[in-house]
Amino acid sequence: MPVSALSTAVVLFGSPGSGKGTQAKLLTKCLKVPQISTGDMLRERVRTGNSVNAAVHATMQAGSLVSDDLVNCMVEERLAEPDCAAGFIMDGYPRTRDQAQHLCRWCQTHGLREVVIHLVVDYNIIIARLTGRRHCPRCGTLYNLITRHPKVNGVCDLDGEPLVHRDDDRESVIRERLEAYRRQTRPLLEYFREQGRPLFEVDGSQDPPEILFQKICQSIRSA
Repeated sequence: MPVSALSTAVVLFGSPGSGKGTQAKLLTKCLKVPQISTGDMLRERVRTGNSVNAAVHATMQAGSLVSDDLVNCMVEERLAEPDCAAGFIMDGYPRTRDQAQHLCRWCQTHGLREVVIHLVVDYNIIIARLTGRRHCPRCGTLYNLITRHPKVNGVCDLDGEPLVHRDDDRESVIRERLEAYRRQTRPLLEYFREQGRPLFEVDGSQDPPEILFQKICQSIRSA
């Protein structure tokens, strides 16, 4: 069902593995605005060697958060592009209070209003999802050994590229990422409430992506 994207920044908020990436891709087709994934942007810069040094790469591999200054600058550069003028889907940002303040200031300056969607998923489900996740390095499509198998084992359905198990999907790294989320990012829910931004909590533990998408669309419409 269509949802108006007029001057709206949708912030998908939730722990690693909560489904933000999948839902962001569904929402871009519906809202006709771009998905902004800081994780994808950082991984691309690591892959190409663009503006990311070895220390930043090591930080990502350990599951820790990259500095606010770097991420804020990278996001601001992306949001300055013309396709973001009418709105965007923010996937994986903000993750700290400084980043949230930066985003709120940017949106206020550019006449956009944030709508925050918090995807709530059980901890043990997150671990199972991420350790079984496989990723196509060419097109970015995600698969899962439990819930979404490729048609041919180990190969992307779309382009035949061999699937990879990302370093940040190792269990030890996942647990560190979840702890970083709990410690630094979860408190942002209260920040968004204090700022008067519409905030909706959606249970993402059991529903298939299509049903979860409908719930998110309903929340955005009500905002």
